[in-house]
Amino acid sequence: MPVDLPGLVADLEAETTDLLALVGPLPAEDWERPTPAEGWRIRDQVSHLAYFDDAAVQALVDPDGFRAAAAEVMGRGPDFPDRVASDARTLAAPAVRDWFTAARRSLLEAFGPADPGTRLPWYGPDMSAASSVTARLMETWAHGQDVADALGVERTPTIRLRHIAHLGVATRAHSYRLRGREAPAEPVRVELDAPDGERWTWGDPDAAERVVGPALDYCLLVTQRRHLDVTALEATDGARGWLAIAQAFAGAPGPGRTA
Repeated sequence: MPVDLPGLVADLEAETTDLLALVGPLPAEDWERPTPAEGWRIRDQVSHLAYFDDAAVQALVDPDGFRAAAAEVMGRGPDFPDRVASDARTLAAPAVRDWFTAARRSLLEAFGPADPGTRLPWYGPDMSAASSVTARLMETWAHGQDVADALGVERTPTIRLRHIAHLGVATRAHSYRLRGREAPAEPVRVELDAPDGERWTWGDPDAAERVVGPALDYCLLVTQRRHLDVTALEATDGARGWLAIAQAFAGAPGPGRTA
């Protein structure tokens, strides 16, 4: 089926609106609140999104320039996202907010009319334009969760979680490769209870390995915002091995969370 890129872009815009509703009214001192990501404050979560929005636009409109810039920043070591965050700490909180707002606007405008199948370079494997937008939505939701946790806010889950859940399933083999391992040959059936009461499913319905539970918990896990043991997910032994390392985002293997 053809990919609905304008629909993806609209969902990303809606996710952006939700995040800006959280951070937009914050006084400057609250931007310095620590988040569950070790060493990262709210300002770092937002500057991270702004930086990689700019990078995604460059990957679309100037792929050769992106490759050169990516090689330079990745040459700084596998912790380059931390270095990017550190570099942005010279900015005042309003400047970080304005940077993110402008970068996200540029991204939405650039990807809206793009061919969803266009291949774009990235910090890991190349991806399609549609996958790039999906990844930006996943990142916005995941870093938004860190912001919400820092503020003690409980967000209402939406059906936009389907994009993140799909990415979590699609990156199963990649999660193993990041750790120098081969993914098991046995398929995994994933069945998730969506926020609207629907059931989302992936994989062979007869697969012996299974993951079942709330879509919200699954998305929190594959973005490494919650540990498996604090979710309501149920998984067979083989599937638990995957969930222990599941990673829907690019970059070096993430440390995960203990809670």
